[in-house]
Amino acid sequence: MASTAPMKRPSPDDRRAAILEAAGQVFFEQGYAATSIDAIIERAGGSKRNIYSEFGSKEGLFTALVSESADAAIAALPDDDFSGKKLNEILLEFGRRLLDIYTSPALIGVFRSIMSEALRFPELAKAFYEKGAGRASDRLAEVLEAARDSGEIELHDCHAAADHFVGMFRDNFHLRVLLGLSSPREPAEADAAVTAIVGIFLYGVYNVDRIGEPKAGRR
Repeated sequence: MASTAPMKRPSPDDRRAAILEAAGQVFFEQGYAATSIDAIIERAGGSKRNIYSEFGSKEGLFTALVSESADAAIAALPDDDFSGKKLNEILLEFGRRLLDIYTSPALIGVFRSIMSEALRFPELAKAFYEKGAGRASDRLAEVLEAARDSGEIELHDCHAAADHFVGMFRDNFHLRVLLGLSSPREPAEADAAVTAIVGIFLYGVYNVDRIGEPKAGRR
């Protein structure tokens, strides 16, 4: 006899994740201006009432997608202390998440959309920066300041250094992915790229092989 047990309804968190995933796919395929709430509903299911109740508008949905992507990267950074981790270990984990997020289909779609729509939607562009790369850079600056205060590194301007680090992941390879000229790196290639970036950031191009050493070089 076939089971008559009712199917489990998705939780609010599951529904939210499904809507954001669908929105990222549609933004990727159509761009921000051409994307409609109806197209997202067709992909994710649900209703306009649910989406407007949860996100307020298409702009709110776009902003939530950017903000939650940044949350995923920032989660690699310790909240208050290093929890026994060295700075290079923290940067490697943060870098891996950052690279993975930057080259995900959802964020590639967001990048493409905002580059073409920034002049038409300046508030959206501002939210994209402040809730995404800007917030990640600000949190990393706090981590670098903690490392400086503990004597692990010598660094004058932690905010500028954090901007440099985050910016290193938006390199020519990332541009090629944005332009559709390359696919995201395979896991081993991605890990090698992150290791190289962290090594250059901490030790400079002449000492990049020192990434395995326990203490960061002086800057």
